[in-house]
Amino acid sequence: MLSDASAKAALRRDLLRARAEAHRRDPQAGVTLAAQWPQDWRLAAGCCVAGYWPLAGEIDPRPLLRRLAGQGARLCLPVMQGAGKPLLFRAWRDGDPLGSGAFGVSEPVESAAPCDPDVILVPLVGADLRGHRMGFGQGFYDRTLCSLRMRRNISAVGLAHSVQIVGDLPVEPHDECLDALITESGFYPIRSGEYWEAGPDDVHGDP
Repeated sequence: MLSDASAKAALRRDLLRARAEAHRRDPQAGVTLAAQWPQDWRLAAGCCVAGYWPLAGEIDPRPLLRRLAGQGARLCLPVMQGAGKPLLFRAWRDGDPLGSGAFGVSEPVESAAPCDPDVILVPLVGADLRGHRMGFGQGFYDRTLCSLRMRRNISAVGLAHSVQIVGDLPVEPHDECLDALITESGFYPIRSGEYWEAGPDDVHGDP
C-alpha cells in the first residue's frame, strides 16, 4: 500500500500527464477559458488582478487577463523571492518587458511597480470543487495566499484544463483554498469574495 506522500506524488504525476495531453490536444484552451468568465461576475472598480506567465502545459491566462484589463482591471504578475518565501507582485501590461526568474519563470523586471492584488489567478496541477488545489509541492501559492489573507480579503481563482478537476484531493493543514475555479468548460464559484460586484448562485459548466 502506498503511503499518503507516495499516493499524492503518484496523483500529481497522473495529473501532470493529463494536463500535458490536454494542452497538446487544445493549445488554445486559454481563449476558450477566457470566454467562460460569466458576464454577471464583474470585478469591482480599480481591482488589481494577478495573473501568471504560463509554464509548459499550463493553461494560458493571458486571454482572460486581456479581457479583464478591457473591463478596467489593473494587472500584475508574480515575482519569486526565493525558496520558503511568499511571492511578490509587480505591475504588468500586455507587451511590457519581462525578465527570467527562478525555474525559468518569466516575471516583471525590477523597475516595475509593486502591486497588492485583489484577485489572484492561480495556476495548478489539480483541484476539486471544494476549492482544494494541488501545485508542484513547493508551497509558493499557499504561503502567498496565507500571507495576503492575514492582512485583507482577496479572491483566488484557479485556472485549469477540465481534466485537472478531480473528485477529492488530499488536504494538508497549510493548504489554502480557492474561491472559484475556471476551465475551458465552465466557471465554478466556490466561496463568495469581496471583489465581485455580483455573482450567480449556480455553477456554470460541467467539469
